[in-house]
Amino acid sequence: MPSLQLPIGIQSFEKIRNEGYYYVDKTPYIAELAQKGSYYFLSRPRRFGKSLFIDTLSCAFTGKKELFSGLYLERPESGWDFEKKYPVIKISFAQRVNRSSAELSEYLTRIISQEAAQYGLSIDHSISSGFQLEDLIRELFKKTGNKVVLLVDEYDKPILDNLHNQKVALDLREDLKSFYSIIKDLDPFLTFVMLTGVSKFAKTGIFSGLNNLKDITLDSRYSAICGYTQTDLEQIFTEHLSRFDKDEVKRWYNGYSWTGESVYNPFDILLLFDEGTFKPYWFETGTPTFLIKLWESNPRLPADYEDLIAGTDLLGSFDPEHIRIETLLFQAGYLTIKKWSADPIRGFTCWLGYPNVEVRTSLNTLFAEILSKQEISKNREMLYDILEREDPSQVHTIFSSFFASIPHDWYRKNQLSQFEGYYASIVYTYFASLGYEVIPEDTTNKGRIDLTVKTKTGIWIFEFKVSDSPSPGVDSPLNQIREKKYREKYESDGRKIFEIGIIFNPMTRNIDHWEVQ
Repeated sequence: MPSLQLPIGIQSFEKIRNEGYYYVDKTPYIAELAQKGSYYFLSRPRRFGKSLFIDTLSCAFTGKKELFSGLYLERPESGWDFEKKYPVIKISFAQRVNRSSAELSEYLTRIISQEAAQYGLSIDHSISSGFQLEDLIRELFKKTGNKVVLLVDEYDKPILDNLHNQKVALDLREDLKSFYSIIKDLDPFLTFVMLTGVSKFAKTGIFSGLNNLKDITLDSRYSAICGYTQTDLEQIFTEHLSRFDKDEVKRWYNGYSWTGESVYNPFDILLLFDEGTFKPYWFETGTPTFLIKLWESNPRLPADYEDLIAGTDLLGSFDPEHIRIETLLFQAGYLTIKKWSADPIRGFTCWLGYPNVEVRTSLNTLFAEILSKQEISKNREMLYDILEREDPSQVHTIFSSFFASIPHDWYRKNQLSQFEGYYASIVYTYFASLGYEVIPEDTTNKGRIDLTVKTKTGIWIFEFKVSDSPSPGVDSPLNQIREKKYREKYESDGRKIFEIGIIFNPMTRNIDHWEVQ
């Protein structure tokens, strides 16, 4: 049995180091950040280890050398001097949901008071929280003779908690803007500042004046600053990983990338190792209802999120007044950077996609249920069995039955059904929810396959058409598959190939023709 405990949900570096928990050494990043700059911003999705990293920074700057035994920061080459101890102010917005300016002000006053009390100081409760912070920083510098370290965790949580109420979200944004603006005039008293959160609000001016705040979110050197790498799993969690198929673990949970090395979400991995079962642990901890409602009100075909082209305008900022669902999906961790390029003419461009099986299956299950207004769990299990039996006629039966069961009135009420790709999207989301490799717009040397699905034993090639007066023959989707020789791409694969042409009829709202080769 492993001698160390799994640090599930633990955000205290001191507890992890003193009470026998696994720890993935992130201290090389601390040394590098301290050497190269003073003001940093980092955006990462929830449950990726931001709070633990902030707490580790706090322990390092306060000189708790005993906690770093055996870690990089203890080595001479790190350049870290534990004899040099700094006063640290740590502000976290993670502990409470603030629903008004008054609640936020009360919360900040409480935190700043607690931070001041640690150093034997008190604050003036009659002034704004921003001035309270300013006074504390100045007093700490005066008392200790050392510059201050300011660490802010989940800086944007008050706004994100209230996205469903735009007025409150905008009020809190202005409150935070005023609070953070105090920092810009305190440079003579600060040695290191780091803010972390899920979203970036650069274009809304929340960090107005903090023009020296370096955003390392998409810096490839820091892609693995939070999360576990493949090497981490193989070298640190060796005993736990040996109980599983390493490739399946990677397929299910790896794949998050910010232009550099890809990582696993720690929450997923720790619960997998603890429970021993493949489950969507991270996804189930809080997919926001707001995000799903936003997607439903501003629909985009789910297949579009595979290889979605984006630039810094989409990735780099978030505006509560004009929310872009793609920005929210990326910053929240439902999409990640699959590849990217940058040159002097076109600038930065990246291709987004689902990071792994967990997110693809879970999110597309939700999409399928929104598209059809039905729970799909029963049909998913049936479809698994049918695909493994390699029975295309039963695949036809299950989809025909499913389309027939969608309430007639739903089409009138929901704009999603007006998309030409609506029917194909239901097919796509169903297959994507199964965990198989699903490739929309699959490129060949003769054209593009509408949808390719790879099971353990078969390659399923689908071509779709929509027509209220279908005329099979020359115009049939199966003929297109044959004429463009789509199967040639997979003939060397070794798996059985199924070619299926489907014609949807928007009048009957179902499949009119199902052709199989």
